[in-house]
Amino acid sequence: MSFSRINSSAATLSKNRTEESINHLSGMCVTCIDGCIGMCEVGKSAYRGHEVLYPQPFGLISTASEKKYPLDYSHFSIMGTATGAVGIEPDSDKAIFSSVNLETRLGRDKGIKLRLPIIISAMGSTRVASMNWDGLAVGAALAGIIVTIGENVCGMDPQVEIKNGKVVKSPELERRVKLFQQWQMDGYGDVIVQANVEDTNLGVQEYAIRELGVRTVEMKWGQGAKDIGGEVKINDLERAVTLKKRGYIVLPDPENPQVVEEFKRGAFKEFERHSRVGMADEESFVRRVEELRNAGAKYISLKTGAYRPADLARAIKFCSVAGVDLLILDGAGGGTGMSPWRMMNEWGVPPVELHSLAYKMCSTLAAKGKYVPDLVFSGGFSMEDQMFKGLALGAPYVKCIGMARAPLAAAMVAKTIGRQIGEENLPVYVERFGRTREQIFVTAAELKNMLGSEKYAEVPTAAMGVFTYCERLSQGLRQIMCGSRKFALEYISRDDIASLTKEAAEASGITYIMETDGEEIERILEG
Repeated sequence: MSFSRINSSAATLSKNRTEESINHLSGMCVTCIDGCIGMCEVGKSAYRGHEVLYPQPFGLISTASEKKYPLDYSHFSIMGTATGAVGIEPDSDKAIFSSVNLETRLGRDKGIKLRLPIIISAMGSTRVASMNWDGLAVGAALAGIIVTIGENVCGMDPQVEIKNGKVVKSPELERRVKLFQQWQMDGYGDVIVQANVEDTNLGVQEYAIRELGVRTVEMKWGQGAKDIGGEVKINDLERAVTLKKRGYIVLPDPENPQVVEEFKRGAFKEFERHSRVGMADEESFVRRVEELRNAGAKYISLKTGAYRPADLARAIKFCSVAGVDLLILDGAGGGTGMSPWRMMNEWGVPPVELHSLAYKMCSTLAAKGKYVPDLVFSGGFSMEDQMFKGLALGAPYVKCIGMARAPLAAAMVAKTIGRQIGEENLPVYVERFGRTREQIFVTAAELKNMLGSEKYAEVPTAAMGVFTYCERLSQGLRQIMCGSRKFALEYISRDDIASLTKEAAEASGITYIMETDGEEIERILEG
C-alpha cells in the first residue's frame, strides 16, 4: 500500500498520461513514451524546473497534503454513555446539550478568555491571507476566538517605515490588528502577532506591543507544512529589490544585471522571497521571552511544527523553563500559503503521533512537578468531532484547537456569496435559501440582535461566514459533549475516546475499543 501520490496532483496542475497504469514506486506512467508533452511533475519540471515545487495557482488557494497517513483522528471513536453527568446535575431536564459550557481560559493567569476553544492559526504575508483578513479578523472577534497574524506582514508592507533597522510604522499590520480590536466583544478572543527571524530583526513585535496595543505575541519554530522559512512570489522587479534590501532572501538575485535582463525578456515572471530558518537553543529562547515580557507582552506563545520528536521535547522543555503561556503544536500535512508540495507531503510527524508524543512528554514534566504550558493542537482539524478527539487525546494539557484552512474556506465562500448577492448572480445551490444575506446566512438575525441594525450592516459578509461556521462547530461540539455527559471543556478526558485499531492504541496510549471499560464491566456483571 502506498501512502503518497508521487508524480501528479491538482496542487501542481499535473497528471499522468496513463492515469490507470502508474508505477507505484516512481509515480511515473508505466509506459513513458517519446513524444509526450510532459503533463506529469517530472515532465513539467523539464521545462519549468523549480516552479513546479509549489502548488498552483499561487495566491488564490490554501493547500494541504494528499498523503494518507497510517494513523489519523478517524482511527478513534467517541465514547458516549447512558448514565450520569459531569459538570451539571444528572437530571434529564437540565443535562441538555445547550447547557454545555464551551468557554475556556488560556495563559498562566487564565486571562485570555474564549467563547469557543479555537485559535485561527497564523495568516501571514501571503496574498490569500491578506485578501481574506477582513472575514477572519471580524469573524473571530464576533465569535470570541483567537486570530493570529503570521510572519512577514511588516516586511512585505509596501508602506512600512523602517528607521535604524526597526519598524516604526506599518499600515498593513495596523489594519489587521485594529480590525479585530474594533469588533472584539466583551473582551473575548484575542489577536496574536507572530514573528520569525526577519520579523524579530525588524522589531515587529515590540512595535505591535508599543504602538498597536497588542498583548499577545508568538514566537515561531516553523509549521506543519514545511521545515524551512516562509515563501511568497513577487512579480514586480522593484519590489523584489526592496525586499532583498529589507533582509529577505530573494531568488533569483533581482540586483544581478543578467537576471534583470532575463526577467524583462519574460524568461521567468516571478521572484521568490524566502525567510530564514531559526536556530533554537534554550538560552536564546529564554532570553527572547524575557525581552518580550520587558517590552510589555502580557502573554507569549510558541508555534512549532512537525519537527523530529527531540525538537518537540525541546519546545515543551523550553516553554516550561521560560514560563511561556501557550504552545501550539502543528502536525504535518497542512498549509495556508505557498509551501513546497513534496515537502508538505513527505516531511514531519503527523498529527496523531505528534499530539500523542506531546501528551507523554507533558505527563513526564508534570510528574516531576514542572510547569506545563497550555497546549493547542493543530493539524487538519475542521469539524467538531475532530476537535473533541483532539481535546480528549491531549487532556488535561490541551485547552484549544488550532485551525487555519477551515475558517479560511468559510471566509472565502461567504465572500463569494456576498459578491454574488451584489451582482444578483447567485447559483441555484445557494439561491434556494434566499437572495439576501438575511435569508442565506442562518445567523443573520442573531448578529443583528447582537450588534444592532446599524452595526450589523457594516459586518463583512466574509465575517458572517466565519461566525456562522463557528456557530455550527459550537452546537456540534455541545451535542457530542452532552452525549459523553461532559458539560464543560475541563471535564473532557482521555477515556472519552477509544482506539479502533491496535496500532492507534499503541501510538496514542488510548485504550483499544475491545478493552475499554474492562474493570467496570467486571464490576457490573459481578454485582
